[in-house]
Amino acid sequence: MEEEARKLLAEGIKKKLISPGKGDLSTFPNGTKVVFHYRTSLCEGTVLDDSRTMGGRSKPMELILGKKFKLAVWERLVITMREGEIAEFTCDTKHTALYPLVSQSLRNISVGKDPLEGQRHCCGIAQIHSHHSLGHKDLDHLQANPQPLVFTIELLEVLPPGSFQLDVWAMTDEEKLSFVPQIHEEGNKLFKEGHISEARDKYYNGIACLKNLQMKEQPGDESWLKLDQMITTLLLNYCQCLLLEGQYYEVIEHCSSLLFKYENNVKALYKRAKAHAAVWNEAEARADFAKLLELDPSLGPSVAKELKTMEERIRSKQREEKGRYKDLFNYNTPPATATTG
Repeated sequence: MEEEARKLLAEGIKKKLISPGKGDLSTFPNGTKVVFHYRTSLCEGTVLDDSRTMGGRSKPMELILGKKFKLAVWERLVITMREGEIAEFTCDTKHTALYPLVSQSLRNISVGKDPLEGQRHCCGIAQIHSHHSLGHKDLDHLQANPQPLVFTIELLEVLPPGSFQLDVWAMTDEEKLSFVPQIHEEGNKLFKEGHISEARDKYYNGIACLKNLQMKEQPGDESWLKLDQMITTLLLNYCQCLLLEGQYYEVIEHCSSLLFKYENNVKALYKRAKAHAAVWNEAEARADFAKLLELDPSLGPSVAKELKTMEERIRSKQREEKGRYKDLFNYNTPPATATTG
């Protein structure tokens, strides 16, 4: 243990054991999956991230060793630990320069966003030296002022290669591309069985996987366009789940982005029209339904049904509001009379 501590010190890492683990130290061959909780702090104690509270939930970090994770030092730290061990590592700036980007991705994931959202199509070092905001003041400050960080890690589980299914983020580009049809089919099956939220998550994972691949292509190239068509299909399925879950404004946002690129996409137009109708955007709903009929007259019966439903909801709302105003301004109620004793 002392020899390992000396090696770490020579590399600019100081380890402090908080609670010993159990069993023997793993050999950690490439392909090993490690699951751990982490807390990242500045040296003066300010906490930047904590996997137990990030995004309002407790979700441990998972790494596949040998997959060239952007923050390489985390691999170096966990291979010195036993299962169940808790340790604190103070790491020099040379190990922490990319942490702002890693933290941004982890924060995005914790709230259900694309992990690559807000990151430019360039390498991490180029981003570090750019003036591009990461969307978080603490990370922007850390990016502008690189400094040592303290990582407190609890190693929960060590899984040898072949004993688990690879997560999407840990796959090669070829594995991701071949995996998308499978995840698409799983989503469709869940949707048909009525498991809407589970289906939505499958579609989301497929979209994130394809967007990751698309970032490596030149916009407008054949490969980029092919991936974009695959994304469009999954995004429409994702929006159908959101419609059923009542997430109407998110449906409007996603479908509008699709229609900006593919203005005659009937499915995107239909879903956006329904979402507009659900949130009382009558004019926008009527405009979308009218364009739908221009693009596909065979949808006449469906559009008529949706318009009828919307109009009935509007009339019902108007009657309800009229009743409230009538009670509010009802001057026929006899005034109360004062009496004297």
